[in-house]
Amino acid sequence: MSVNNTDTDQCECLVIHEEIVAEVRLLMPDDETLFNLADLFKMFGDSTRVRIVSALLHSEMCVCDIAALLGMSKSAISHQLRSLRQTKLVKNRREGKVIYYSLDDDHVKTIFAQGLQHVME
Repeated sequence: MSVNNTDTDQCECLVIHEEIVAEVRLLMPDDETLFNLADLFKMFGDSTRVRIVSALLHSEMCVCDIAALLGMSKSAISHQLRSLRQTKLVKNRREGKVIYYSLDDDHVKTIFAQGLQHVME
């Protein structure tokens, strides 16, 4: 069996298509927005955080519940929830001494569902 080792990812032309570059430059979000988007996607780069988001898709839960579900320490779960809260993927509410966590909004559900659908294709 013959394998073709041509590099199809590298363009061999020397021409910059100025009109296309200018148009796309206007359409792209600013660097700060893209940086924030990269941070958002980094949150999905950790399997523990993904498992937490998956659990919270189904129900609001406290740290103890999530720790029991995932077989992890409360400290480890709290650490991950802090990161998820900072990127506005998760929110919390207090009821007496218990703090319940849930997904921040429907956008998080959509992002997760789209990612899951993509990996299951």
